[in-house]
Amino acid sequence: MPEVTVIIPNYNGRSYLEICLAALERQTFSDKKIIVVDNGSADGSAEWVRRQYPQAEVLALEKNYGFCGAVNRGVQAADSPYVLLLNNDTEPEPEFVEQLVAGIRSQGDVFSCQAKLLDYRDRERIDDAGDYYCALGWAFARGKGQPKARCRRQDEIFAACGGAAIYRRAVFQELGGLDERHFAYLEDIDLGYRARIQGYRNLFVPRAQVYHVGSATTGSRYNGWKVRMAARNSLYLAYKNMPLAQLILNGPLLLLGIILKILFFGKKHLGKAYLQGVIQGFSLCKREYKVPYQNKNWKNYCKIQLELWRNIGFRLRKF
Repeated sequence: MPEVTVIIPNYNGRSYLEICLAALERQTFSDKKIIVVDNGSADGSAEWVRRQYPQAEVLALEKNYGFCGAVNRGVQAADSPYVLLLNNDTEPEPEFVEQLVAGIRSQGDVFSCQAKLLDYRDRERIDDAGDYYCALGWAFARGKGQPKARCRRQDEIFAACGGAAIYRRAVFQELGGLDERHFAYLEDIDLGYRARIQGYRNLFVPRAQVYHVGSATTGSRYNGWKVRMAARNSLYLAYKNMPLAQLILNGPLLLLGIILKILFFGKKHLGKAYLQGVIQGFSLCKREYKVPYQNKNWKNYCKIQLELWRNIGFRLRKF
């Protein structure tokens, strides 16, 4: 049984897989298994991987189940203590897997460890150095666009970006895996949030580095589908993870966050798409989808709330 299984969700990403899988061949950590989960691609991705990388397992799905569905099926097929999620549009440095494994081994209450994502096209710039979530209902990547030399310390983060992160497989499954109602976007924040409620921690490991193209599947940073999905999932994320008292407490800030996003995307001619997403998000606000409140976790909720307020400051400093 390998110590870690690298799971690569893929949808029509054959050209990216060539770079990603070649980089995984150069890893210093050898006790690993690779599973490429293909979401019904039409570009021959699955066949190409079987032919060029027979040592990798291919899990070919009959249709596109989204990032969440692909990952969950990959984790179910794994038998290692750790699972490492890796986007297909990445090129990891040789010590990438080794450093993430060392990070998650370090302390028993660590659920996940995220790598330092660097811009594939401008390799001296950070793409994501840890994901954060704030009381405005916004998720954001720390360090985005900043020089590579920044964010050099191993830190605790709100949640790990699922594009390049390692998780304890047993805890991942206990938490129910990625919520497939998300389909794509913010599902990793949701998973990290649920882990935080249970008292686990998420870490940023700067020595694990990976170059990330970004928006390889959707084609652009901002488009109608992406904006709509992110708005929908943002509303669902807050409703699902916050008990009623916390929702009431954060309600004015969440509303302010929606208004500011409407103004922001309106300038990009995507305001309608954002509003459609918010409306769709309300359809997911069902009691049976909420994380059940447990008194034993009240201290964790308090700690999370303080972070939600603090992270507003972190986010505003990016503007």
